[in-house]
Amino acid sequence: MADTLSREKRSWNMSRIRSEGTQPEILVRCLLHSDGYRFRLHKKSLPGKPDIVLNKYNTIVFVHGCFWHRHKGCSDGSIPKTRALFWRNKLNENVRRDNRTISALQDLRWSVIVVWECETLDLVNLLRRLRKEIRQASNNCMSTSWKPAVLPS
Repeated sequence: MADTLSREKRSWNMSRIRSEGTQPEILVRCLLHSDGYRFRLHKKSLPGKPDIVLNKYNTIVFVHGCFWHRHKGCSDGSIPKTRALFWRNKLNENVRRDNRTISALQDLRWSVIVVWECETLDLVNLLRRLRKEIRQASNNCMSTSWKPAVLPS
């Protein structure tokens, strides 16, 4: 099926898609904040400029759109029929970048949680999962033998 919009209109629509402050991200932030978690947003000093940084729990939360980050098994994670090769390449590069970012953060000893846009439709289960994963990350951080480097005096 061909695109029903002109190239100019499609370009205008695509230019309005935000990378920060999306509705799913705001829902996750409200959920965490109302549950007592405090966090920083889009910390530029970390790889990938994570959506939510929970310093106290050494945990990062990324809120991924199902389409843009290719959520496997989700109907919103499919490739458009128009310009399929272009979209496949573009979206696969997003996935590769996500994997590099997560690896870099894990190398820095951060726990990483990915929340998918479709998960924000069931906030009760999402909060349950976030609590569990943040608790596990906090326990792993406390139980490791890793200690911060001591600076010489």
